Amino acid sequence: MTLWIGIDVAKATLAFHLLPDGQYLTVPNTAQGHARLLALVQGRPVGNVLLEATGGYERALMAALQDAGLPVTRINPRRARAFATALGTTAKTDPIDAALLARMASLVQAPATPMEPERQRLRALVQRREQLVQQRDDERRRLSLAHDPAVRTDLLEHIGYLRQQIRRIDQAIVHSQAQLDDALAQRLAAVPGIGPITTASMLAYVPELGRLDRRQIAALAGLAPYNVDSGQQQGKRRIRGGRAPIRRVLYMACWSVVRTQPAFKARYQQLRQRGKCAKVALVACMRVLLTRLNAMARDNTPWREEMA
Repeated sequence: MTLWIGIDVAKATLAFHLLPDGQYLTVPNTAQGHARLLALVQGRPVGNVLLEATGGYERALMAALQDAGLPVTRINPRRARAFATALGTTAKTDPIDAALLARMASLVQAPATPMEPERQRLRALVQRREQLVQQRDDERRRLSLAHDPAVRTDLLEHIGYLRQQIRRIDQAIVHSQAQLDDALAQRLAAVPGIGPITTASMLAYVPELGRLDRRQIAALAGLAPYNVDSGQQQGKRRIRGGRAPIRRVLYMACWSVVRTQPAFKARYQQLRQRGKCAKVALVACMRVLLTRLNAMARDNTPWREEMA
């Protein structure tokens, strides 16, 4: 009989529920706990294992399950909460959450593709760079408000240190992305307006680049507009969901693309002249940029600038 497994992931523990057995168990979120779960389901058909994204606490477990050949689906916690609300479940405990996820596992099946070690390293480096840049910018803001000489000196020293660390991470990112896919990295970097950080972020956050169609890749990045219609009422289409990190990177990159590429500049200006606000016009350009990058990766071709 096919098993459907829901796992409620916490920093220290894993609460998992098996259907149709109805079995519930809590184990440590450690290699030993992962091995205990695998031993429990060994030799039995598993339809899906469903868990929530928890900021990274689920990654080691996902890797262990995928290495064992089990299908694993990771979802946004908001979807699990909406599922519980739809079922009329208000209470929230680890056993309840695990049971709900097990029920959801049979309905939501989107197994994640195991990530290559090179991409995992590149993503870790890109995320570390984002953290260092955030710290540097925070210190810059503090510097503008600091008046005590000793405090200003300490802030300047720390800013200088952070700049050195960012340069060191940049070098590691260049080396890491070359190991992952040097040919694609060079094609992305050759696009006018696309810099090295955007290139690295695309490789790190969008492993599906070139493998999806234009609608799927836009939805993946949260750039697909969705209808908000009911009866005779037609609401404004809005973007929602998707991967926020790549959307943030594309937002900044697209400003550069609009400035450097006449076709994108003309598209942006046309949208503004039609009454679209600046962000709506830019999001439309972001969607076009992403779909063209996706086609470039899919067809293994260089970037071709459009006529304005």
